[in-house]
Amino acid sequence: MINDKIRNIAIIAHVDHGKTSLVNELLKQGQVFRENQQIEDRVMDSNALERERGITILSKNCSCQYKDVKINIIDTPGHADFGGEVERVLKMVDGVLLVVDAYEGPMPQTRFVLERALALKLKVIVVINKIDRQDARVSEVIDEVLELFLELDANEEQLNSPFIFASARMGVASDNKDIMGKDMTPLFEKILDYIPAPEGDENGHCQMLVSSAEHNDYVGKLAVGKIARGTLKVGKSVCLCNYYDENIVKAKIVSLFVFEGLKKVAVDSAMPGEIVCVAGLEGVQIGDTICDSEKIEPIEFVKIAEPSVEMTFMVNDSPFAGREGKYVTSRHLRDRLYKEAIKDLSLKVSDGQTAEQFKVCGRGEMHLSILIENMRRDGYEFQVSMPKVLIKEINGVKCEPIDRLYLDVPEDCTGVVMQKMGIRKGELVQMTPHGNRMKMEFTIPSRGLFGFKSELLTDTRGEGVINSVFFEYQPWKGEIKRKEYGSLIAHETGEAIVYGLYNAQERGELFIGAGVPVYAGMVVGRNPKGDDIVVNVCKKKHLTNSRSAGTDDALRLIPPKKMSLEDAIEFLGDDEILEVTPKSFRIRKIILDHNLRLRERGKMLRGEI
Repeated sequence: MINDKIRNIAIIAHVDHGKTSLVNELLKQGQVFRENQQIEDRVMDSNALERERGITILSKNCSCQYKDVKINIIDTPGHADFGGEVERVLKMVDGVLLVVDAYEGPMPQTRFVLERALALKLKVIVVINKIDRQDARVSEVIDEVLELFLELDANEEQLNSPFIFASARMGVASDNKDIMGKDMTPLFEKILDYIPAPEGDENGHCQMLVSSAEHNDYVGKLAVGKIARGTLKVGKSVCLCNYYDENIVKAKIVSLFVFEGLKKVAVDSAMPGEIVCVAGLEGVQIGDTICDSEKIEPIEFVKIAEPSVEMTFMVNDSPFAGREGKYVTSRHLRDRLYKEAIKDLSLKVSDGQTAEQFKVCGRGEMHLSILIENMRRDGYEFQVSMPKVLIKEINGVKCEPIDRLYLDVPEDCTGVVMQKMGIRKGELVQMTPHGNRMKMEFTIPSRGLFGFKSELLTDTRGEGVINSVFFEYQPWKGEIKRKEYGSLIAHETGEAIVYGLYNAQERGELFIGAGVPVYAGMVVGRNPKGDDIVVNVCKKKHLTNSRSAGTDDALRLIPPKKMSLEDAIEFLGDDEILEVTPKSFRIRKIILDHNLRLRERGKMLRGEI
C-alpha cells in the first residue's frame, strides 16, 4: 500500500543557511496558522538556548497541509556536534530538502548531513536559499553543489536532483533561478511530485523503528518514529526488540499521537507511513523496534558515530559550594546525566574514579557545553574538568581523532593563521582565494582545536569564520603546547576591592570587577606572559595621616573580560577545573592552597609524580 496522502521530509543544512526560517514559511503557507495569528520568528527553535545562539540543537517534528496532502517536516541541527540527532531522524523520512546559502555555498556540515542522506538512498531537493542577497552567486553555487554530489558518490538519480531557488525571509520560491517567485507554491509542488509517498502493508504485522524519544510530564516517555508496516492502535499489546540485542520486552500502547502543525494530536490508530508518538512503553530506547508479538522482527538502526571528547563532571567542592544551586548532590548529578544519555545517543556517561565523579563523552566541545548550559539553567551546580580527546589503540598503534578544519579569513591574516596551525599540528589540504578573503582547509588533531576559536577571532579582528567536522582516527601526532598564557590566581578569600584590582591589572587581563566574591585558588584573570601569578585582589589601601598630590584621585580600572561558558572551557589548563552554578562560572585550581600547589609542581618537575 502507498499512502499518497503523506510526505515525510527532513530539512538539512549547514548552520545559519536559513533552514529554520524556511520551515517557518512552509508552516505559514501550509495552513498551520490563522490569518490574523501573531507568529514568532524561527518558531521551531523553541529551546531558549537555540533562540539565543541562533542554531538548532534538537531535531523537531511538525506538519503542514498542501492541497489534500499532509507533509511531515523534521527540522534537523546543522552543527556536526549534534550529528547524532541528524543520523537517527533520517530513518523516518523518504526525502530531504538540502538548504544551501546562495553566497556561502556548500559548507562542512552540508557535506556531513548530505553524505548520510545519500547513503540511505533518500531523494534530495536542493533549495538555494537567500537568493535576495546582494552578493548571491547562484550559478557558481549550483556548480559547487553538483561537485559535492560527485565527491560523495551520488548515483545518477541523485545527481539529477531538482533545484528550487528561494528566499525564506521573503517567503518566496521559484524553479527558475532568473525569476523571483511569488510564494512557496513551487517548493510545495516539487515536494509532492518528487518525494515518494511512504509505503507499507496496513494489514501486515505492525513494525515501527523508534528514531527519537521525548519526555512528557503527564504521559511519561514518548517514542517517536515512522510506522513501517501494519496499523498501530491504542490498547494494542506489542513487543520491544532491538537489532543489536536479543532482549524482548512486552508492552502496551497507552496513547498515540500524530503531529498536526506544531501540536501533538491524540488519535486511536495510525497507518503505515505516518510519523507518530507512542506513550506507555516504559524503558523504550532509541533504536528499538515496536512490533507484533506474533512476528518479532527488529529493524536495523543506523550506527551513531562514536564520541571523541571527554570531560569529567563532579560534585562542587569549592568554598562557595551550595550557595547558588538547587541540585548539588552526586545523586542529582548522576540521575540527570544518565537521563540525558538515554535521550542523546551521541552522549556516553559512566561512573568516574570516585562516587562524586562521572565521565561524560560527547561529539565535541559544543555538544558538551550545550549540556552544561542546559543543566546550569535547570538549577544544577557542579564542576567540570578540561576537555580531553578519546584515544584509541588501532592495530597496536596509539591513535587520536583528527578533524577537517575549514577557515575563511581575510587575506592579510593568512600568515598568522598558518603559523598557529603549525604549532597545533595542522596540515594544509588546500587554499582557495575568494575575493579579498582566503578559504583554507586543514586536517588537525581534535585537541589542537581546544582554545583556537577565541585565538582566531583575535588574530583576524573578529572576521574569521571557523567550521570543523570529524574526519578519522590517525596515529598520535605528538605533544601540542596548549596554553601560551598563565592564570592570575586569587591569594585569599574575600571580596574584590578596587585598590587590589588596580594593582592586579598590571599583571594581565582580569575576569572580575569590584565587589565580586573570590576564594583563594580561584582564577581571576589571564597572564599573557605564560606563568601563573598569585595576586591579592582583596587588598585594601593602608590609611595614613598624610596627604600628597594625586593619591586620592579615583583609581581607573580596565573593564574586565566577561567569560562565556565556551571561553571558560577553552581557558582551562590541566590543573584547573570550572565551577558551574546557575548564576556563575568560576575557573579555579584543582589544588586551592598555594603552598600545596607549589609542592606538587616541584614533585612534577623532579619526576616524582
